[in-house]
Amino acid sequence: MSRRPFIVPVFIPHAGCPHRCVFCNQSAVTGSAQPTPTPAELRGRVAAFLKFRSRRREGSQIAFFGGNFLGVAPETLEELLAEAAGFVAAGTVDGIRFSTRPDTVTPARLRLIEPFPVRAVELGVQSMDPEVLARSQRGHTPEHTADATRLLKGRGYAVGHQLMVGLPADTEESLLATGRRVIALKPDFIRIYPTLVLPGTPLEEWYRRGLYSPLTLAAAVGLTLKLYRLFQAHAIPVIRMGLQAGEGLQPRQGDGAGPYHPAFGHLVLCAAFRDAVRGALGSFRPPGPILRLHVHPRSISRLRGLNNTTIEEIQERFGYTQVAVCAEPAFAPDLVGVGGTERVVSTITGPF
Repeated sequence: MSRRPFIVPVFIPHAGCPHRCVFCNQSAVTGSAQPTPTPAELRGRVAAFLKFRSRRREGSQIAFFGGNFLGVAPETLEELLAEAAGFVAAGTVDGIRFSTRPDTVTPARLRLIEPFPVRAVELGVQSMDPEVLARSQRGHTPEHTADATRLLKGRGYAVGHQLMVGLPADTEESLLATGRRVIALKPDFIRIYPTLVLPGTPLEEWYRRGLYSPLTLAAAVGLTLKLYRLFQAHAIPVIRMGLQAGEGLQPRQGDGAGPYHPAFGHLVLCAAFRDAVRGALGSFRPPGPILRLHVHPRSISRLRGLNNTTIEEIQERFGYTQVAVCAEPAFAPDLVGVGGTERVVSTITGPF
């Protein structure tokens, strides 16, 4: 899973879901009110999306997102998988993935998908804290997640865990405990989403009645960064942080939609580089009016921060007249060097 495939998303909002969780409105997230595409619609969507595939990307997968895939009626499940498998047989894509609830991963359901080229399964874990799951009306327990992960890994599937920050009753302590419990299950990759107040959800009603306060954007970024560092320390890739921009996610005037930002993941990585520079300057202060920072070319925008905010903050906080960013192709993307010929090199995953 270190090399991410090109994903062809097929959204099935709420399909197979036994009920609505307090935070969920997949129709708002995906911009679609139709739960399940017909075979003809699936063929058209996949063919259209594949036109955007970059030649630089290795591999591609059709991904069923937005619902509880293993909860879909067996005949519909097999119909969708058979249609997607046709693209695999033709050599157009390399495999299939889908997201599902942990409590729908059973031996019987896995027998249904066994004939098809499914490569990865993403579990809507959200939290490993029983109280948080109960308050969010998830309808499953941490034990369901543990059992599902073992079943899937035992059958050779790559397993992803989807987590959320800012859920009702969650705290920094319980969130990091969730991270540690997830690490013990050894998933292959992670996605982290901030909890948003979406229209038409119980959470929106709680918010309007003063029963729920969404995280600020800064708090959501900070908590996500803590999880990111935790998973990086155990070599578990975090493949996405934040929801993709879509209809229904743009905060409305006075809506209090919570910590949505179209570049949420970028903000998290900007904060990681900012903290790395702060930490390095705490122990090594290069002399002179100009501070030189060295970073891999791919990480320059992350080091600079959104709208150059990190550079401006470092310059003002530490009294430099100029902060120069130097490209270092030999650096790993998670490293930043501080100084000139004599420099300190820090990693963004360190505990700052």
